[in-house]
Amino acid sequence: MRALAHQARIAIWSHLGLHGPATATECAEVAGLSPSACSYHLRTLARYGFVEEDLASAADGRERPWRARMLYFTMEADPGQPAATGVASRFLVENLRAAAEENRARYINRQSEYPADWQAALGENFSVAHVTPDELYQLRERLIEVMAPYVRLDPEERPPGVLPVRILLDFFPWFGPEEAP
Repeated sequence: MRALAHQARIAIWSHLGLHGPATATECAEVAGLSPSACSYHLRTLARYGFVEEDLASAADGRERPWRARMLYFTMEADPGQPAATGVASRFLVENLRAAAEENRARYINRQSEYPADWQAALGENFSVAHVTPDELYQLRERLIEVMAPYVRLDPEERPPGVLPVRILLDFFPWFGPEEAP
């Protein structure tokens, strides 16, 4: 949670994941920061495993490009966590959800402008599953496993014609806590 506790770090991490390696100066433009402030945020993201230096993509010895190490994660509730951790977790989730909602609203407002094949492939799915807690956990793990080959952090691994698509999976109870056995 500390790694993504700042909007600039979310922007930097997303940029690296979507566009590939970039220097602190390039990331600073995306995040609206100075290169030195951006370097601080990149080091913070690196400390928590979200990004790493990518010396192999450096054009010369002076550049220090960074790359995303992952582009997705799962937030799981921990009933034994301290109250402050729960509040911080909810704050992070709401920040990420707000960014996703902005992305969704942009698409909805311009949906008819997208090519027909993209319009047919994009969309929303609303469903219900009748599951036990163990089955729900297994379902989440299987969906992550199915999506993993399509994450493609390295731009060199992306086939021609690919574009980034935001995927947001929510698993919320359609029952009250008093109904749980």
